Amino acid sequence: MESTSFMQLAIDLAIENVKQGKGGPFGAVVVKEGKIVGQAANSVTSTNDPTAHAEVNAIRQACAHLKTFDLSGCELYASCEPCPMCLAAIYWARIDKVYVSATKHDAAEVGFDDAFIYEEFALPKENRKVLQVPLLVQEGKAPFKAWKQKTDKIPY
Repeated sequence: MESTSFMQLAIDLAIENVKQGKGGPFGAVVVKEGKIVGQAANSVTSTNDPTAHAEVNAIRQACAHLKTFDLSGCELYASCEPCPMCLAAIYWARIDKVYVSATKHDAAEVGFDDAFIYEEFALPKENRKVLQVPLLVQEGKAPFKAWKQKTDKIPY
């Protein structure tokens, strides 16, 4: 298959998802060495999971299929430009390249507007809508101390 075929599959997944009413109009395909290793649509409303975006679902599927958390060497085809959460997941998964079809502006026109998240990220923590309140600050360092001392850890 070629790049346009993978993108068309992502778009088709998004359209079918709308028809089935399982979630938003988004689809994603993860490819490694020309083979599909993960494909998914958005399932936020059908699973009651706000993190179940198409890209995250496809990444989870690819990781399970390849039995690794490192998707270096993979490409992701997204029917729409990834939101901030999905973009972060793409970076954490170490995906090499992302192909996109629709833009975040196209998504915003139908109610999927992430602009407020970008605006929140730019604000100082104390001015954000969701406050981060420090609590048990010293105790919170214990897991990192345990990690640092662990001799058989798997870095990621």
